[in-house]
Amino acid sequence: MMSHFRTRFSVPTLVLACLLPLGAPVALAADSMPVNTFIGTQDEGNTFPGASAPFGMIQVSPIADHYAGYRYSDKRIRGFGHSFLSGAGCWEQGGQLSVLPVTGTIGPGGDFDTAKKGTFDHKRYAADYTHDGEVGQAGYYKVKLTSYGGITAEATALTRAAAERYTYAPGTKTGHVLLNVAQANERHGVIGSEVQVVGERAVEGKIVTRSFCGGAKYTTWFRMEFDQPIAAKGVWDDRGGWPGAAGPSQQGEAKPHGVWLTFDLKNGQAVTAVSAISHVDAEGARINLAADGKAGEKALSFDAMKTKAQATWQRELKSVRIKGGSKDDRTVFYTALYHALLQPLTGNDADGRYRGYDDAIHTAKDWTYYEFFSLWDTYRAQNQLLALIRPERARDIATSVLAIRDQGGWLPRWGYANFETNIMTGDPVTPFLVDLWRFGALKGREAQAYTALRENAFGVPAHGIRPQGRSGNPNYMKQGFVQYDRSFVSKGMDTDPHHGASATLEYALADGALAEMAKALGHEDDARVLTQRALNWKTIWDANAVDEPTGQRGFPRPRLIDGSWFADVGSGFDPRGDHGFHEGTAWQYQWLAPQDVPGLAAAMGGQAPALGRLDQFFDYDAVLADPNAVRKSWVVGPYSYYAQFRYNPNNEPDLHAPWMYTLMGQPWKTTTVLRAAETLFTNGPGGVTGNDDLGTMSAWYLFSALGIYPDMPGSGRFLLHAPRFAGAEIDLAQGRTLRIDAAGAKPGQRGFVKSVNYGGRAVERVWLDWEQLQSGGALKYQLAPQPDAQGWGTRARDLPRAPAGMAR
Repeated sequence: MMSHFRTRFSVPTLVLACLLPLGAPVALAADSMPVNTFIGTQDEGNTFPGASAPFGMIQVSPIADHYAGYRYSDKRIRGFGHSFLSGAGCWEQGGQLSVLPVTGTIGPGGDFDTAKKGTFDHKRYAADYTHDGEVGQAGYYKVKLTSYGGITAEATALTRAAAERYTYAPGTKTGHVLLNVAQANERHGVIGSEVQVVGERAVEGKIVTRSFCGGAKYTTWFRMEFDQPIAAKGVWDDRGGWPGAAGPSQQGEAKPHGVWLTFDLKNGQAVTAVSAISHVDAEGARINLAADGKAGEKALSFDAMKTKAQATWQRELKSVRIKGGSKDDRTVFYTALYHALLQPLTGNDADGRYRGYDDAIHTAKDWTYYEFFSLWDTYRAQNQLLALIRPERARDIATSVLAIRDQGGWLPRWGYANFETNIMTGDPVTPFLVDLWRFGALKGREAQAYTALRENAFGVPAHGIRPQGRSGNPNYMKQGFVQYDRSFVSKGMDTDPHHGASATLEYALADGALAEMAKALGHEDDARVLTQRALNWKTIWDANAVDEPTGQRGFPRPRLIDGSWFADVGSGFDPRGDHGFHEGTAWQYQWLAPQDVPGLAAAMGGQAPALGRLDQFFDYDAVLADPNAVRKSWVVGPYSYYAQFRYNPNNEPDLHAPWMYTLMGQPWKTTTVLRAAETLFTNGPGGVTGNDDLGTMSAWYLFSALGIYPDMPGSGRFLLHAPRFAGAEIDLAQGRTLRIDAAGAKPGQRGFVKSVNYGGRAVERVWLDWEQLQSGGALKYQLAPQPDAQGWGTRARDLPRAPAGMAR
């Protein structure tokens, strides 16, 4: 999900960010898969460089000036937070429990003057740091703070516990650790907090935050244990500091609060802490710490946890093995895989308990409950990737979404912790769950899932519950479109009528997906209704809408409640404008009808004019001549959604658009566009295009590089295109392996599909079905240096057909 900011970035800024130097790399074993966690930490990629386990509950990463936590160009580190999302675009996204090692005197008149109210603001005491020697690997982070005499900070993490090691400069006799429970990431406001020093080595507490685009309050409990006794301590609040105090101490909204801990460094220069969090209760944090942070009664050493964390990541990353490419190419690929495997986050504690959307405590027995679902983003690529390479997790993810519905009263849209944010628009949960059904992740629960999806597709939630579901459904079911109405009352920041045109397109896509499920489960009446509703994209297609600069005619256009077309005062309708479309324009949303590609082409005047419009959309001639032209031709700024008529690689609405060429019989142009788009993914801080959106952009890159891409949700089709690498092996369920061979393919070069062979047989059509793909075997591409306009994938019989019942 992209942010609602409208910041614009120039091409030089984007290029500069991609070229920012990284710290000296730490040597990895020869067989390890390289990851650079700094990729995406500049230009609003919004990734974090710190440590996390795959799908981990806890993350430890630096907090700087940026709302996502850390931006590579930031100059100071305020602390190391313990909860982060990877690549989200909204503000207020983590950083709770900000911890910073410092030196100096703490007391009245000291370096940290307890007699002054503003002393313990992490913006004030933030440390300078250097990128020299900074390390960001899968499961490990290291940075040197140049303030306070020089302190090296390290972090590592397992699923439910993390470790930090702070090494003070040689000769330092006393070191302090500040635990700030009143401040988190920039713009992530703390509503209230509680903290207490427990015994000689531990601190416990809880932090209540209001998160994600003004969402509801939720609580994070924590426990942190140190490897040596605390020599001195104190509490700070809005009145100043209180030496010797241990708490318990409570504080309210936006007021300073925390503790300082002093350690005697005579026996060593390092202080190590292990920590855990829980969204259930204080006991949950203790249980998580015992499960992942200890061996018996003894805390794991930092090095022991780091070794375990990195070994865990290498097992995950080695499940996909690529052949060819430079070290940078491999690093970009495996970092994308790393980012795609960070979320959703583990939600249940080690004892199985989790806090549901009814705020009650439930228990997941023999499965993992997941939380933090950015469905508007992940339904397009990341969901399918996990289903393919992590089917067991996909099953638990599907179970989690159904649990959210049962406990919260409705299916989620953007689920944050244990509440619905109502952020973003459309109906993303339907294609998300329908794909999981199609991929077998709902086996045994098909009826339960269909009941929930049908309820969502044909109704709206009760006014008294938080989710708003398809808020545009009443008019959509009556007239076939979601009305454009900026004054429509919303339960959150977003609601569908505020973006009626794009919501209509999203609803119609979702209806097309659900129609496939209904048909397969024997709900014939529903299937007929949903199949016809899948054509509702036509209800907002204005054949007379004109883009004046290009002369193109026919675009999706918002309609008002009375059925009339929207026209802006004094200017009419501009297909490049922001009215009626969520984070995009009519130009970018016009392709969002994968359920009816022939009908869409016909609305554009036929297949030839539609292909010509695609050429214009991608600036195809310029991109063909020079793939790097995309940095000028396409939408460049991460939040430059509007006033645009080109492809936006930074955002989700048109991610599938390169494959529209394939679906209209020109697959070689898909290859040309993909190789150009891949130039935006680089081994540097600016190496993610737009927000990574909880792994969505990374998953898109992986599919692009591997030579397969998910088609219309519910179809089970994966479209084929020329891979970026010469070979790949993908481990699948039950010991199966998919082997992709594209001899001669080289990153940075274009090779066009001449023929495809799967399992020893020629593949004439442009896709494989899910059953073929997940069965494994050999998928071989024969590539040619030049495309053949009469060759593979160009015949009508080789293209998918629209589902039966759709009018042409």
